[in-house]
Amino acid sequence: MTLNEAEVASAARRLFEAEGTRRQIGHLSTLHPGMTIADSYRIQDGLVALKRAAGEVPTGWKIGLTSRAMQAALNIDTPDSGVLFNTMAFEDGATIPRGRFIQPRIEAELAFVLHTGLSGPDTDVLDVLRATEYVVPALEILDTRIERVCRDTGKTRTVCDTIADNAANAGYVLGGTPARPDRIDMRRAGAIVSRNGVVEETGLGAGVLNHPARGVAWLVRRLAGMGQGVEPGEIILSGSFIRPIETGPAATVTADYGPLGTISCFFE
Repeated sequence: MTLNEAEVASAARRLFEAEGTRRQIGHLSTLHPGMTIADSYRIQDGLVALKRAAGEVPTGWKIGLTSRAMQAALNIDTPDSGVLFNTMAFEDGATIPRGRFIQPRIEAELAFVLHTGLSGPDTDVLDVLRATEYVVPALEILDTRIERVCRDTGKTRTVCDTIADNAANAGYVLGGTPARPDRIDMRRAGAIVSRNGVVEETGLGAGVLNHPARGVAWLVRRLAGMGQGVEPGEIILSGSFIRPIETGPAATVTADYGPLGTISCFFE
């Protein structure tokens, strides 16, 4: 870790204000060239604390960077995670007001809801499956309070910027048909995702670390290092099996999960 407490607090406050004003900030990784992933999670923790203080209620977790392609693009070999809040939840078929987000994109994945909590550094896929009440189709809305490409340097943001920005999460939609984990082959579960009736992406659960539950196990092990765990009833977005889709104004995004149903949302 290279950032002091004042630098961490300042970065968290800037991100919190950027979300409120819908105005992006520059790259934290440029401001702090020696910034580490550990620093990024410290900033994220500060941002989460500010959101809690503002009355937002945590509802679960999101896992990102689960595909080999995304990891290779950022030169890392591990996923990342962020915290979901009640203010991020949208109903299936919801209209997303224009101006709610800065540069929204959308991903398709499976959400896990647990009937028992999970904790511990040795948690594996079987532990996750035993603890899962059901999985359900999900759309994750991504946004970035940090510029994707720095206007001054032309550099693309780094994984440190993304993690600090609460793993770029902004919203989520749950829908379709919930399924018990023993009634679905999660590796072969997938979605055909369309924008305004045009198929943009398709993907299967195997694209998420070879099994979506593996991402959840990774999250539990990461939290164990901080003396935390996943609580019963929390929503866990297990990682996207498609590339992010730009939304733009007047865009309807629909994800067809086959036997698990269809979910959608509309961006004004």
